[in-house]
Amino acid sequence: MKQRTLGRTGQRVSEIGFGAWAIGGTWGEVSQQDAEATLHAALDAGITFIDTADIYGDGRSEKIIAGVLNQRGGERPFVATKLGRRLSPHVADGYNASNLNAFVDRSRENPQTDTLDLVQLHCPPTEVYYNPEVFAVMDEMVAAGKIRQQAADYGGAAADLSGEDRPLRASALVVACLQRLDARPGRAPRPLEVISPSQPVTSTTSPMK
Repeated sequence: MKQRTLGRTGQRVSEIGFGAWAIGGTWGEVSQQDAEATLHAALDAGITFIDTADIYGDGRSEKIIAGVLNQRGGERPFVATKLGRRLSPHVADGYNASNLNAFVDRSRENPQTDTLDLVQLHCPPTEVYYNPEVFAVMDEMVAAGKIRQQAADYGGAAADLSGEDRPLRASALVVACLQRLDARPGRAPRPLEVISPSQPVTSTTSPMK
């Protein structure tokens, strides 16, 4: 399995990562046995990067990952999780210190770890990217040892933020869907190098975002 450096984290990870949305059961029923077997197969194949989120199965994905890694022991892969999508309504004001800390504390409990490798804002409203107070709160959690790195998942907002405007932290997750790449009515899809010019990017694929 080829390795590359993940954004600005300095962490070397497999070029192909394991997307843990499906094992959360969001897309349909996935048994515990099948979910664990799938993750074991990915790790056996040399994958060392796992992408999950607190909303994937409302924490089920994070818990399954923790269980499998505890079973295996040894050197652990790099696990990136995401937060914010549990907000209801999902509005910029919800990205405050109280909520962000609560989300991170819950995600630390789910994977049974004191420090999360990487926490990303999960496709927040565009104005959140321009709010330095949000990133200051994330920096405080890094300093407190709750998380090692912080970043952002740009999702559809990648099209609305130029490379210069985008406040890149440790890494950027730009979602490249199999069925579309930033497709919108009346506009042709734009290639990844246009959406994220000259920025270190971690790309992943999913059938829908």
